[in-house]
Amino acid sequence: MSIDRKRLTPDESRDRALEAARQILLDEGPQAVTLKAVASRIDRTHANILHHFGSAAGLQKALAGTMADQVCATIAGVVQQARRGEADPHTIVDLCFDAFDRQGAGALAIWMLLSGNEDALDPILAAILRLVDELSVDNQDGLIRQETLNLVLMALGDALLGKPMADALGLPRETARNLAYQQLLASPGLQARMAKP
Repeated sequence: MSIDRKRLTPDESRDRALEAARQILLDEGPQAVTLKAVASRIDRTHANILHHFGSAAGLQKALAGTMADQVCATIAGVVQQARRGEADPHTIVDLCFDAFDRQGAGALAIWMLLSGNEDALDPILAAILRLVDELSVDNQDGLIRQETLNLVLMALGDALLGKPMADALGLPRETARNLAYQQLLASPGLQARMAKP
């Protein structure tokens, strides 16, 4: 057993496992995010990773939750900046689309669902709901929920089919992202919320 293994606390070991799982997701795809692959990547035993997550599905669910929490926290910060006039709402669209596409959240969510993990989306949905609650001002909750639904579904769909659909239709790759931005700007509640401190 290496000295490094002895020095890691349970939380540090779990965090390292999740970071390794995230890197595997980006490098090799969601099907490669297994207990064995993560254990190998961080020089831990399979039993150690199993102890933290219970199963590959548990590992994938924890990864999805961590990714969703990080993205939602970033989006919340950008929304607060936009309300102060310090950020463009386009950044919110980019963060959402990038999370599902470039960061692999869309592929991971679909893989988990197709693998029979029925509660796969729970951590993602919980993070989004916390974000909506945090961003709600006055009586705008219903509008924020509708805008969030629209943006997340567009980002997820774009992550899964955006490139082949855009290619087939002869459209630029970023067309869906631009449409999402235009819809967000046209939202009846956006300007009121951006004006709130």
